[in-house]
Amino acid sequence: MRTISRYISLVCAGMFALTSFAQNGKIKSVEDDYRDFAYVKTSEVLLEVANKGYKSAELFQKLANSYYFRNDMENAAKWYGELMTMNDVIDPEYYFRYALALKGIEDYKESDKWMKKFNELKPDDMRGKAFLSSVDYKSNIEEISRDDIEPYNLEINTELSDFGVTEYENGIVFSSSRGGGRKYRWNEEPYLDLYSAEKTESGFGEVKEIQGKVNTKYHESSAVFSPNGKYMFFTRNNFFRLKYKEDGTGINRLQLYRATLSEDGTWDEIHKVHFNSEDYSVAHPTLNVTGTRLYFASDMPGTYGQSDIFVVDVNDDGTLGEPENLGASINTEGQETFPFMDTSGNLFYSSTGFPGLGGLDVFKSEELDQKVDKGSNRNYPIQNVGKPVNSSADDFGYYENLVTKRVYFSSNREGGKGSDDIYTFEVPECEQLVVGTVQDKKTDELIPNATVILFDGEGKEIERKTVGEDAAFEFKLECETEYLVRGEKETYLSDEKRFTTPKKKQDLQLQLLLEKDVQEISPCDDLAKILDIPIIYFDFDKSNIRYDAEIELQKVLAVLNKYPTMNIDIRSHTDCRGPADYNEKLSDRRAKSTRQYLIDNGIAAERLTAKGYGESQLVNDCGCEPTNESSCSEEEHQLNRRSEFIITSINGKSCDDKE
Repeated sequence: MRTISRYISLVCAGMFALTSFAQNGKIKSVEDDYRDFAYVKTSEVLLEVANKGYKSAELFQKLANSYYFRNDMENAAKWYGELMTMNDVIDPEYYFRYALALKGIEDYKESDKWMKKFNELKPDDMRGKAFLSSVDYKSNIEEISRDDIEPYNLEINTELSDFGVTEYENGIVFSSSRGGGRKYRWNEEPYLDLYSAEKTESGFGEVKEIQGKVNTKYHESSAVFSPNGKYMFFTRNNFFRLKYKEDGTGINRLQLYRATLSEDGTWDEIHKVHFNSEDYSVAHPTLNVTGTRLYFASDMPGTYGQSDIFVVDVNDDGTLGEPENLGASINTEGQETFPFMDTSGNLFYSSTGFPGLGGLDVFKSEELDQKVDKGSNRNYPIQNVGKPVNSSADDFGYYENLVTKRVYFSSNREGGKGSDDIYTFEVPECEQLVVGTVQDKKTDELIPNATVILFDGEGKEIERKTVGEDAAFEFKLECETEYLVRGEKETYLSDEKRFTTPKKKQDLQLQLLLEKDVQEISPCDDLAKILDIPIIYFDFDKSNIRYDAEIELQKVLAVLNKYPTMNIDIRSHTDCRGPADYNEKLSDRRAKSTRQYLIDNGIAAERLTAKGYGESQLVNDCGCEPTNESSCSEEEHQLNRRSEFIITSINGKSCDDKE
């Protein structure tokens, strides 16, 4: 049975009812004097190559990342911008990082452009959704809903209407039509009164009418108590001192009243609030934690729709100031009603004006009371609280005790005992645990003594740890919260993982993979491996240097220029396919072509040797029998088609000395 039009509409026939992240740890710069050792810093090499005008997606990705992780957003934006000009398929995460870098230099218009592209490529990512304020509200509601909570229908509910809980002393006070007597003509149920019930070990004890002069033969509902327990504000029909009054259309409006606690424990001295009127309704009060501000619902002049949420200051003597509408971010052309302010200043209320699951849905505006106190421009973000509180029916009268984690709400959903019922549940404790290791990206080796930093979703540092020999870390996290975990160590490029913890308790495992930025080099080392050059590509049956190969050779050139005592041996290899003699000659031409390119770019010829080895030095078992083609895959064959740049000597030491 759906009964919202009777009571909770309240006038019945009367129209109611990146950033950039704070990067503290920066990669330590390498000293100029290396004594007996030499080092190469990959990011410096990449910058030198890029500044010469060479372009590749990999080049720009690595270069931009090196600045991004050091919080140098100006240079990060520059090189991410270059990346976006490439025609390669780009990981959407780079769109997000580019947007954050642009925001970091206050280029908000361009940042918005790339956030939209990020959202298009990753429509399920909450970052993009938050930016665009997605119209796909049902998906948003599902994401915040709790399917692990089953609300309990209170044993004190009746076949009539019971709703609107507030805790008082060792029990609850609520509204109910269980009292008998004259019936309300809109639903043929008795008029509402206020009742109380004490908590017991098994639930609640006997339900009793609240004592004093509060209840009358007309409606009373929605009580709230001042922090000192001296006053109670509640809702009643326009019935005062035995006079029942209607407006010009014959409607009896709802009004706010204040009762005072007598020495004998009863509620007496009933007073109307000064802004009550016969022409509009005022109802459903709630107080902030200090009792200095009262929120309520009304359709008074200045209302946006059927009813709005208002706020008014409470004076020391219990009287009220002048009410103000909370504005268009809270109120709509629909119905906003049943406000509740928790002890943290979060406002909960029910509305039909925002997208929801059906009927009245409960919405939340975080820390609204603090924002009102600061005199903001009344722009208060809201969020649907989702299931199990909201349903396809009318859901209202939300109340939460943040200490006990106990929630009450009212609903006329299917399966209840009466027309409106009170439901409750305890918010489950939810603590996430994220565990992981810091490892080398290429070798998977553990990286002891690395620093792991935990950030919140906005980039504020929460905690940092230094991992031990096992390179392991763990953090305890809150549920339904966005975090970022970043791994750092000197001589490495950082790695980070962003995630949002789920609603249910579970463990999350991460692997932070750090890539070497500063590496020691010595005789016999292969620059191709150090600089991540897998192969110098040539066109089929050709030995001239292609553009993409030229980019890779610029890396080698940068290192040779940095270390004038370095000599290298250029080695070119092929796979086994094709005649062995042909492969050897072709690889030799390519090795010498590579050598000549470096000579043409200023490297002394005596520093370079070059030779092709054809298929004579395979790195795997992908050899070809004289009469049969190898069964290896293309990827396995490609491991043999490699270029090597072996350091034969540096700083007076040779490969022969090392051996």
